[in-house]
Amino acid sequence: MGTYLLRRLLAATLVVWGVLTAIFLVVRVIPGDPAAVLLGTFATPDLVAEQRAKMGLDRPLAVQYLLFLRQAVAGDWGRSYHEGRQAFAMVVERLPATLELAAAAIALTTVVSFVLGSAAARRVQTPVDRAIGVFSLVGQAVPNFWLGLVLIIVFARMLHWLPSFGRGTVWHLVLPTITLSVQLIGVMTRLVRAGLLETLGQEFVRTARAKGLAEPAVLVRHVYRNMLIPVVTMLGLQLGALLGGVVVLETVFAWPGLGRLIVTAINNRDYPVVQAAVTFAALAVVALNLLVDLVYAYLDPRIRYT
Repeated sequence: MGTYLLRRLLAATLVVWGVLTAIFLVVRVIPGDPAAVLLGTFATPDLVAEQRAKMGLDRPLAVQYLLFLRQAVAGDWGRSYHEGRQAFAMVVERLPATLELAAAAIALTTVVSFVLGSAAARRVQTPVDRAIGVFSLVGQAVPNFWLGLVLIIVFARMLHWLPSFGRGTVWHLVLPTITLSVQLIGVMTRLVRAGLLETLGQEFVRTARAKGLAEPAVLVRHVYRNMLIPVVTMLGLQLGALLGGVVVLETVFAWPGLGRLIVTAINNRDYPVVQAAVTFAALAVVALNLLVDLVYAYLDPRIRYT
């Protein structure tokens, strides 16, 4: 297990370095000069040049890259061009909102997909199975931003049941959570159904039933544990993506999370904030993937030797 963990850590380090390099290059090819955006429309070329020098943007790209890597290793992401505050502190401030939304979406997805997937697997080729299959397919196909707008129009504007934007009460969480979960539920339901059908036909399940073990015990002890590997993998990957900030969804619902911070920072050409936020999101994805790999190796010891 130690060798497997070391290999995975080395691979994760290379991925993080690649992500840092990509972020540095991408934010600098975005059209627009951060100094000109900061000073406004009526700034003279001399003022813009002076501001670029203050920001360090007049240095060669290679020098900027090396300084960026050195600061990243030291955990210093610089200060926001517009607010003058530490970029990483701004990311940390937005994190609870994104965590709250991600946790609610994962919880709803896990409960609903296990209920629907189990119901479909237990009633294969029946109207219940077909109805759940259609729901899963539609859920996967519906774009999140479109569904979010429809929910806002129906439940916020027409019925006045729920707030359409912002964060504060549990009611603010309902529409963005449903919007975020529908596609995940579609994917996870099909995964749970397929995993259950495959596991229910295994020899060890028939043996457990032949020994007289009660059906709930068979499901909990033998079936669900053995079909958890792909489910845990998918949940980990989806959670990483959610922590990365659902940019479009947070914009639609004016949710004050990491994704909305990234959008605002890109519009302002605020390089330090964009770099800090996107790097944090990438690190979250890498860390969760690493965690999933370790859980995977724990559930199936054969994996750590491949």
